[in-house]
Amino acid sequence: MKLNKIIRAIEEFAPPSLQESYDNSGLVVGSHNTEINKALISFDITEEVLLEAKSMGANLIISHHPIIFSGLKKLNGKNYVERCVLFAIKNDIALYAAHTNLDNVLGGTNKILAEKLGLKNIKPLSPQKDTLIKLVVFVPTKNLEEVKNAIFDAGAGKIGKYDQCSFSAKGIGSFRALEGAEPFVGEINSQHKEEEVRLETILPSYLQFEVVQAMKNVHPYEEVAFDVFPLLKKSKNIGAGIIGSLENAEDTMVFLQRLKEITSAKCVKHTKPIKDKVKKIALCGGSGAFLIGNAKFAAADIYISGDIKYHEFFDADNKMLIADIGHYESEQFTQELLFQIITEKFPTFAVQISDFITNPINYL
Repeated sequence: MKLNKIIRAIEEFAPPSLQESYDNSGLVVGSHNTEINKALISFDITEEVLLEAKSMGANLIISHHPIIFSGLKKLNGKNYVERCVLFAIKNDIALYAAHTNLDNVLGGTNKILAEKLGLKNIKPLSPQKDTLIKLVVFVPTKNLEEVKNAIFDAGAGKIGKYDQCSFSAKGIGSFRALEGAEPFVGEINSQHKEEEVRLETILPSYLQFEVVQAMKNVHPYEEVAFDVFPLLKKSKNIGAGIIGSLENAEDTMVFLQRLKEITSAKCVKHTKPIKDKVKKIALCGGSGAFLIGNAKFAAADIYISGDIKYHEFFDADNKMLIADIGHYESEQFTQELLFQIITEKFPTFAVQISDFITNPINYL
């Protein structure tokens, strides 16, 4: 199977445009046209994982964390990053990463942990702004359904739990075709009036190219009249972290113990419990201290993340409990998610999750 088919399946779920500015998600090593025989999924790229891939005949590793975050000026093997990249190149192993783009989709990194904890009614803790746009296109009345269906099939028209959402208003369009034009209706050098429909719909900004292209492919006009407007509305499906609720309030210490068991955390660092029971739960896999304020504003009973620094625990301010379960522990289930994405799209493709726990942190 060509690598670009596998990449397309992942990026349809987690578009690369959703990654943070500091990130380096995507194809880090390799060519999109490489024929992939077998893939290995891992949390990080390490030398042990690369050796595992080579031993099993895998020429693709799909990881959560990219091996390269910043530019490499030399490749002489002086550190593990350079050694890993050199090994991958020498052994024709492609390296692909889905990192913060996978974090920022509602069904991504954070959702799988939320589901394991039994959270309901989840939504982004910090929804992204300016991720939605409105498409307006003018269509001859008799071609309305064809154009509408094309843009819906390309991903437009989804609002919350509804799809195929649009608004239509009839009117009269006018134009004059000039020499060299090939008009669908009307005559050269003669003004023409046509019954048209103003069709409006909404879509995520990262789908703009695909939706506009799908619309142009079926629109009968040689020159399509359309507008794209940015919206200030926040997305309900894109953003950092997650907040949701347990079906029933749970004893605080019982919940913390269950959290520890589910994530196999060696320890849970936490602030003083404020309430006997918790129900409203906020979380962010990885380094999530930047969302402590959002969790407080949302009146969460507990905020779960990793890499919380000493002074950041004070930010709980006796308003909620902060629990640090570790970076790896809070994001480890992305491996299961990536495996699910690949196997659902390509049921017969050879892919497996790495046997290595790449967490570099040990506890005495």
